[in-house]
Amino acid sequence: MYYLLYGFLYLHSLLPMRVLYILADVFYGFFYHVLGYRRKVVAQNLAAAFPDKSKEERKVIAKKFYHNFIDSFIETIKMLSCGEEFLRKRFSGNWEVVEELYNKGHSCQIHLGHNFNWEWGNAAIAAAIPHKVAVVYMPIQSKATDRLFLKLRSRAGSGLIPATPSEAFRTGLRKLREHQYALILAADQSPGDPGKAYWLNFLNQPTGFVTGPEKSARLNKLPVFFTVISKLKRGHYHAEQVLATTDPRSLKEGELTLKFVRFLEDFIRKHPDNWLWSHRRWKQEWKPEYEKMWIDGVVHASKQAMGNWQQATPGAPVD
Repeated sequence: MYYLLYGFLYLHSLLPMRVLYILADVFYGFFYHVLGYRRKVVAQNLAAAFPDKSKEERKVIAKKFYHNFIDSFIETIKMLSCGEEFLRKRFSGNWEVVEELYNKGHSCQIHLGHNFNWEWGNAAIAAAIPHKVAVVYMPIQSKATDRLFLKLRSRAGSGLIPATPSEAFRTGLRKLREHQYALILAADQSPGDPGKAYWLNFLNQPTGFVTGPEKSARLNKLPVFFTVISKLKRGHYHAEQVLATTDPRSLKEGELTLKFVRFLEDFIRKHPDNWLWSHRRWKQEWKPEYEKMWIDGVVHASKQAMGNWQQATPGAPVD
């Protein structure tokens, strides 16, 4: 199955980008208008996140999101055959801020969100910075698809470390620490265990965030960069990396996560179509027993947030 999938997608990856984008426009029409792929999820997420916007405004955001989502899929397929020079021309970044840290002898962590196109971003960062790069990833249930994405994500030389605790996870970290390294983590993932997550207001809703990125930075005393990816135009992106802290242990517990969430939230509000709205990000509801893990200022704010979430969630599907 893997070889059939790989061969089929590889042949398509050889097509010029202008042809691939024509295919992307066709796929958009099918996924949005015909199949209606997760339109209700997208509509509910947007209604809860932007209650101040009209239904028509949210519909515009949703359509732009689907275009970006399909473009991202097509661009990811292109990675099967494109070289580093292709990405270098299409993906820029302020890499010098990471290189400066490298020259001082520091490893680091890079926290990013699911902004398009994060797959190109992982590859571009690995090719551009001097560190040995590893990406923490969530294994995909389909073995053929998982194997395909492992190949894609390692093309630029990135090491891949599964997010689930395992011997592969421990071995990956051990080998990585033999180098001056940069560990890339998607820090906006939904937590597997909401009772052990950090909770805070995110886009008007109480939201659980994984604790792993912060705990890893504190344990290994690693400087942390926050990174967002902007879509400059179709097929062209820019990664903006901001040094959040050189000493995560100087921050109180939860503060690094709170800073990242506010950083990401500010970007999403400015570029709402460039985040993964089809993800069921708020499927885990806030419960009073999570109170001790609330990191967003005054404790009673969580109760107010819960009320806001309950009012906003029933957003109608986008037409």
